[in-house]
Amino acid sequence: MVKRHYEIDFAAGALVFPGGKACEDDYSPAWEARFDGEAEGEVRAAQIAAIRELYEEAGILLARPETGRGVGRPLVGKAVADALAPFRSAVDRGEQSFVGLCIDNGLVLAGDELVHFGHWITPAFMPKRFDTHFYLASVPEGQEAEQDGRETTEAVWLCPKQALEQERAGQCTIIFPTRMNLGRLGLVETVDAAVARFSGETVTTVLPQVDASDPEAPVLVIPDVEGYGQTREPVERIANVAKRK
Repeated sequence: MVKRHYEIDFAAGALVFPGGKACEDDYSPAWEARFDGEAEGEVRAAQIAAIRELYEEAGILLARPETGRGVGRPLVGKAVADALAPFRSAVDRGEQSFVGLCIDNGLVLAGDELVHFGHWITPAFMPKRFDTHFYLASVPEGQEAEQDGRETTEAVWLCPKQALEQERAGQCTIIFPTRMNLGRLGLVETVDAAVARFSGETVTTVLPQVDASDPEAPVLVIPDVEGYGQTREPVERIANVAKRK
């Protein structure tokens, strides 16, 4: 997980999964020849965005050499990730095309390594809204996570239960969707178990609805999904996620 910079307008200072929003480059036709996996259209763009944001924010690169491409084939290791680390900031700022970087370095994104884990849509009343997909993937052998120093100020490896314990103890801030997904991840004990279990499960779309039957204490209502541990959350606990301009 990474810690959001305190001056960012969404989830400032919170402990989150690496991520962000899709950009025009993620839809480039050039990805047709630079992507392993069956995803197409919007789904492929979402997966490319996830892989790109993971690279930008944490320095982890889910890619293969084009000479060794193919579903299930080995991913690049520490040497390639380290060599491309200096380009993270330029890709983040839009000064360097991510697909161009992959072309220049003979890489293919490993979309087949992503396991679709969650889909959350921000409630309509929030000042900033997202349609967010969560993915799982095993970190390529030898690669190391490192914060970018701009959007993220810290990178840490935590098991789900550790992260939730820190949040309950007041040692960190974890926003509602992240907390729910950590709870679901906590249903298993290892990365292999997580990939095996969740690759075979149907993802439930979560669009929280407001129950204002008690005007003094409105709550969000979400579907009953195994691992979330709850279906209701007080609105007051999530109202300050985004800073109002």
